[in-house]
Amino acid sequence: NYLNEYRMASEKAFFRLIRLPNLMFIVLSQFLFQYCIYYSIYQGQIPDNDTRQFLLLVLASVFIAAAGNIINDYFDINIDIINKPGKVVLGRIISRRWALAWHFILSGLGIFITVLAVNPFSRWYLVIANIGCVVLLFFYSMRFKRDVLIGNIIISLLTAWTIMLIFLSKFSMADAFVNVAYQQVKFFRFAVMYAGFAFVISLIREAVKDIEDLPGDMKYNCRTMPVVWGTSATKVYTAVWLTILIISLIIIQIYVLQFQWWWAMAYCLVFIILPLIYIFKKLIVAQKTPEYHDLSTLIKLIMLTGILSMIIFYIYL
Repeated sequence: NYLNEYRMASEKAFFRLIRLPNLMFIVLSQFLFQYCIYYSIYQGQIPDNDTRQFLLLVLASVFIAAAGNIINDYFDINIDIINKPGKVVLGRIISRRWALAWHFILSGLGIFITVLAVNPFSRWYLVIANIGCVVLLFFYSMRFKRDVLIGNIIISLLTAWTIMLIFLSKFSMADAFVNVAYQQVKFFRFAVMYAGFAFVISLIREAVKDIEDLPGDMKYNCRTMPVVWGTSATKVYTAVWLTILIISLIIIQIYVLQFQWWWAMAYCLVFIILPLIYIFKKLIVAQKTPEYHDLSTLIKLIMLTGILSMIIFYIYL
C-alpha cells in the first residue's frame, strides 16, 4: 500500500511538474488547426504521410513544452515557494536532480521526434526551430524571465509557434516563392490569425501573471515589469494590448461580414470579444493578488474559446 501511494503521489507530482493541462492546450490547438482548418481547406489533397508527420510533430511539441515547464520550475523553486507554496513539488516529491534529468530526456526526445517527423533535408528549418525552442526555454527559465519584457515575448512567440509549426510542416521553403495557390494563401491567413491571437493573448496573460507573482519576484530581485515599472504602468501596458486585440477582432468580424458567417461572428462576439472587454474593466480596478489570479484564469479560458473557434470555421470552409 505504501509503495502504491508513493507511486501515485510521484505520478501526480510529475504531471503537475510538466503542467499537463497546458500540454493539453497545445495538443488541442494543433489538432483543431490540422483537422478543422487544414483538412477543410485542402479537402481530398492530403498527402499520404501527412497524418504520421502531424502526430509526430504534436508529440515533439508536447515533449519540448514539458521539458520547458520542468526547467522553469527547477530554476524558480525559491520564488514558487513564496508565490504558490502549495503547488511546489520539486525538492519535496521529485528531486531537483531527477527534474534536470527529465528535462534533458524530454528535450532530446522532442528534437529526435522532429527529425523523424520531417525530411531534415527539405524542412531542416523545422528541426533548427525546435532546437531553438529548447534553447530558448532553458535560457528563459535561467535568465530571461527575470528581465523586463524579454521573457514575456519569448513565451508568446513559443505559444504562436505551436500553430506556425503545423503550417510550415505542410510546405517546403520553395513553396513560399513559387506556385502559390489560393488555398495556400487562405491557409496562411488562418495560420497568421491564430498565431497572432496566441501571441497577443499570451503577452497579456504573462503580464497579469507577473503582477500576481510580484511578492516572490521582488524578494529575489527579478526585473519583471511590475518590479521595474510598477503595477500601474504594467496595467496600462496590458490594457493597451487588450485594446489592440479587441479592435483587431472587431476588424476581422467586419471583414467576415461579406461572407455572412453569422455563427462565427456570434461566437467570437459572445465568447471572445465580450469576455476581453470584461477583463479590461476588471483589470483597471484590480488591486489584490487573488484578483490578478482570477484574471489570469479568465484569460486562459479565452485562450480556450479562441482555440475552439476553429470548430466554427470548420462549418464554413
